[in-house]
Amino acid sequence: MRRGGHSFMQYNSEHNELITPVLICGGSGTRLWPLSRQSYPKQFTPLMSEDSLFQMSAKRLSGKPYAPPVVVTNSAFRFIVTEQLAAIGLEPGAILIEPDGRNTAPAILAAALHCHRLAPGSLLLVAPTDHVIPDNPAFQSAVSAGLNNARKGDIVTFGITPTRPETGYGYLSLSEPTTEGCIPVARFVEKPEVELAARMIAHQQCLWNSGIFLFSSQTIVDAMQTHVPLLSAKVAEAMKQASTDLGFLRIASRPWSEIEGISIDHAVMEKADNIYAVPFSGEWSDLGGWNAVWAESAPDANGVSTHGKAIAIDSKDTLLRSESGSQIIVGIGLNDVIAIAMPDAVLVADKSRDQDVKNAVQHLRDADISQADAFPRDHRPWGYFESLAVGARFQVKKIVVNPGGTLSLQSHRYRAEHWVVVEGTAKVTIDHSTQQVNENQSVYIPLGSVHRLENPTKSPLVLIEVQTGSYFGEDDITRYDDAYARGEKE
Repeated sequence: MRRGGHSFMQYNSEHNELITPVLICGGSGTRLWPLSRQSYPKQFTPLMSEDSLFQMSAKRLSGKPYAPPVVVTNSAFRFIVTEQLAAIGLEPGAILIEPDGRNTAPAILAAALHCHRLAPGSLLLVAPTDHVIPDNPAFQSAVSAGLNNARKGDIVTFGITPTRPETGYGYLSLSEPTTEGCIPVARFVEKPEVELAARMIAHQQCLWNSGIFLFSSQTIVDAMQTHVPLLSAKVAEAMKQASTDLGFLRIASRPWSEIEGISIDHAVMEKADNIYAVPFSGEWSDLGGWNAVWAESAPDANGVSTHGKAIAIDSKDTLLRSESGSQIIVGIGLNDVIAIAMPDAVLVADKSRDQDVKNAVQHLRDADISQADAFPRDHRPWGYFESLAVGARFQVKKIVVNPGGTLSLQSHRYRAEHWVVVEGTAKVTIDHSTQQVNENQSVYIPLGSVHRLENPTKSPLVLIEVQTGSYFGEDDITRYDDAYARGEKE
């Protein structure tokens, strides 16, 4: 077997000297609404810097001693993952596509089986991609502290030194007071009441559960077979039937659909007797709500944090964010307020009620309001589009096509389209003719015409699309050819 010019034996030997990051990349997008939504959850958004949380996680686990990452995500996010990795100069080792979300245990096992097939016994570092860990050297030291135990067959987790009796996190109850190095974990405590959390912290024998794990592929495969044998068998069958698609590894849907959704904590960590924790006292946040974002955003002396075109006047302990370059938000005399302005939705909440945001999202879903889940910018493998105006018989969109991007060859039954190029150069196919459309030029696509838009240049292509007709849903697309092998509903 050949892989990248190396024999399997060479690959196996070299790979076992490295740690393979397993990046879990799903999410429901409810706790940081409206910036985060189901169609574009928080790990893909640039919350804390120009890089997204996913990109920050991938960078943190790159270079020596790390192998290229294995990413587990879903079909809707697969091109976002590849685009964001390419933007930071990283090549994935593999991208596994889950047919449906089944929580963390099946996802982790699928990645472990994939890695174990290529390099039996390889070390895996499993990490969520929506955490903030600013002190990378301290984190790398913690990983190093767990290596010997992981190599010996233990399951190593990384616990955060608690700073308060937080009830929103799971806890690791330790068998001895916290010290440096690996400490045996006595049990997992799932989100305790505040009194129990306070007692655990007072005894200095607990850590917050970060959800980051280090183990060998053999260790976690064996643990799953022992503690959740039915799940283990189903995941193994789904991976056996997996197929490649444009470089992605699609997990087989039939056996996967029979898997019960369960977290890695419930499946293995609460049952195994070889769990060790490495304390991590550096700064960490899972950004589990807007209050956490406020705390991580370096509030000023008055406790005010702003982002984008936001101005706070005579305000305290407040977070103001404008997520649009053309939108300004001004707060006057605010105390303990969160205000997030998006082009299509605005959130205003008491800062102490940030955990209720997910309930608000459910209210929107119950009312069938699209902003509950749909992001105003719709990301596609070739770029993105966003709606600018909608009327009864028209819709106006801004379309951005990445360099080399190609839309599918398609037609519409209910609408015609007018394209005005405002930046770059477009290659446009309409039925049997192809033409170049330059900046400040336009082209008309009649209803029913088979057409395609391409960007043949090395610069982004930006155009304004005016749709006219009786129906503008994305399901009014008949595809004849698609470079990204998407189905009719993608």
